[in-house]
Amino acid sequence: QVQLAEFGGGLVQAGGSLTLSCAISGRTWSTYDMGWFRQAPGKEREFVAYITRSGRGTDYADSVNGRFTISRDNAKNTAYLQMSSLKPEDTAVYYCAATSASRTRSLTDYDYWGQGTQVSVSS
Repeated sequence: QVQLAEFGGGLVQAGGSLTLSCAISGRTWSTYDMGWFRQAPGKEREFVAYITRSGRGTDYADSVNGRFTISRDNAKNTAYLQMSSLKPEDTAVYYCAATSASRTRSLTDYDYWGQGTQVSVSS
């Protein structure tokens, strides 16, 4: 069993930066790919980024590519999402998730989810 909890959300001005953390419990978490997703009010949850279990592979949504960086520290059981050059349209609840599948952007492939953390970007 894997349990996830996100930290680090908050209010930031446009152009600012924020780093989200995802604390993971479970002895085999390093065997999962990790993903970040977000859901804005009135919109469907969408893919943001993923990182492979080795940490050597990453993928980003076009909307965040070049501004966000996903990483993981297997020794600390933590995944991260560094966000920079934030825009008002980045405002959403951000979720981390774990999947036993490989290199997938699909929400339905993710087995475990955190409770989410709110990120609000003011203009």
